[in-house]
Amino acid sequence: HCFLPFFYTYSDLCYFIFSSVSIPYLVMEERNRRMWTQYALLLLAGCFVSQLCASSDVKFYESFDETFDGRWIVSEKEEFNGVWKHAKSEGHDDHGLLVSEKAKKYAIVKELDNVVSLNDGTMVLQYEVRLQGGLECGGAYLKYLRPQEAGWIPKEFSNESPYTIMFGPDRCGATDKIHFILKHKNPKSGEYIEHHLKFPPSVPSDKLTHVYTAVLKPNNELLILVDGEQKKKADLLSDYDIEPPLIPAETIPDPDDKKPEDWDEREKIPDPDAKKPDDWDEDAPMEIEDEDAEKPEGWLDDEPEEIDDPEATKPEDWVDDEDGEWEAPKIDNPKCEVVPGCGEWTRPMKRNPAYNGKWHAPLIENPNYKGVWKPRDIPNPNYFKFDRPNFEPIAAIGIEIWTMQDGILFDNIMIASDEKVAESYRMTAWKPKFDIEKEKQKAEEAASIGGLKGFQKMVLDLLYKVADIPFLGEHKSKVLDLLEKAEKQPNLTVGAVISIIIIIFTVFLKLIFGGTQQQPAKATGKAKKSDGAEASSSNKEGATEKKEDQNEDAAAPRRRTRREN
Repeated sequence: HCFLPFFYTYSDLCYFIFSSVSIPYLVMEERNRRMWTQYALLLLAGCFVSQLCASSDVKFYESFDETFDGRWIVSEKEEFNGVWKHAKSEGHDDHGLLVSEKAKKYAIVKELDNVVSLNDGTMVLQYEVRLQGGLECGGAYLKYLRPQEAGWIPKEFSNESPYTIMFGPDRCGATDKIHFILKHKNPKSGEYIEHHLKFPPSVPSDKLTHVYTAVLKPNNELLILVDGEQKKKADLLSDYDIEPPLIPAETIPDPDDKKPEDWDEREKIPDPDAKKPDDWDEDAPMEIEDEDAEKPEGWLDDEPEEIDDPEATKPEDWVDDEDGEWEAPKIDNPKCEVVPGCGEWTRPMKRNPAYNGKWHAPLIENPNYKGVWKPRDIPNPNYFKFDRPNFEPIAAIGIEIWTMQDGILFDNIMIASDEKVAESYRMTAWKPKFDIEKEKQKAEEAASIGGLKGFQKMVLDLLYKVADIPFLGEHKSKVLDLLEKAEKQPNLTVGAVISIIIIIFTVFLKLIFGGTQQQPAKATGKAKKSDGAEASSSNKEGATEKKEDQNEDAAAPRRRTRREN
């Protein structure tokens, strides 16, 4: 164990020892070979003992190098109809247990040859999982099951089967965490309660192979590692880390206690002596007409805001029996564009100074206020205290999940009593695969970025050509500014393109519709009342552009337009 951190496995350590003693043996003198041979045998014997110790540290190991048929038991429950497969990890010769179908429930279990106790010193739970198709909604966790005497059988393994620990990734909607759930028996009540790790780490978002490790230590410390890196450290007896806490509260609210009928929880009450003032008018409106307002000079009462388009003609293919009576589309009344307004003038509204609204008595301190009632505390009959949790033994490992994605690959499931042994398996079984996948991912990202740069250049070149189109007019400078920013800051390309498209689309609409909003040809409506605001010069320009457009195609039925205020 002293030398193991420098080597991946005990086999590597033994090979090093063999090399160290064999090479000097070939060159030394005959008289020293006997002593050197004894030394070598002693070292190899120590290595052999270390191998045995390492084997005893591994309580369970599943590499899935061989098919799982006959060793793992697939649940026969009807709802768990997902198909498990023995398949290679993408890009590797290494096999694993594969979730092969989308939107299915899966359940499979492996009985351990020997029941594992979690109460004997340090215990390490470790396994690999690769989300080859990503994970949008589903689980990829393991359940460490209690002995079958707890009331379950392998062929009926399901979400109801009693477990001791549930550990691993889970993601769906707002949920994105690496579960650690401990089911612990209350020695007073006999009830098994789920205790969840608070603030668990999130699930890696890529499609690489990751190794998840949970370390349970005798001092009640829990470590959660991802790829050998510590992501969470917790105290199993801490209220801050575990919810609900393993040690229950000493007192609980009395379930039989009831609030007295005369208990007053109102901190403030309406003043019973207050009276509504005599001049308080609850019926007064919030707004009234402004009596001081005067009709603007030049207002044309007899002129409508809109008139029939004198240049519009009835289409030749218009059939009254099928299309209804044809009506000329409406246009803004040109007489109204040079005056404050047209149509019936009405006074604008203003806030009513006499408005008070519904009267309510002011609030005062409640002389009978007793505070918010809560039941009295009584001793908790299920209270207990301990220095260390009493973990239920592990007799099987199960995978029971419901996932919307396929391609989830489980591999190298281990239970060990030594962190160094678990680390050595990570370095030999997981690390080489991860390094290959990481390099491949970097190459793909580099190729993707290169392709994106080429696409950005193509888009920008096209937009520079668009910027030379004469109809952009005064907007050309804005377009060029946006293009220059996109060139200097590639991350702004998408926003710049969207802005340029909006500018071009706006100018295009102005050219076609002259800045006015059109309505269906058959629509009718009353003149809109004006608030007396003067027509702006931009409205005049819009009307001129609209008139030019109408001259080009006077015969087409036009949508009715409404004047913009």
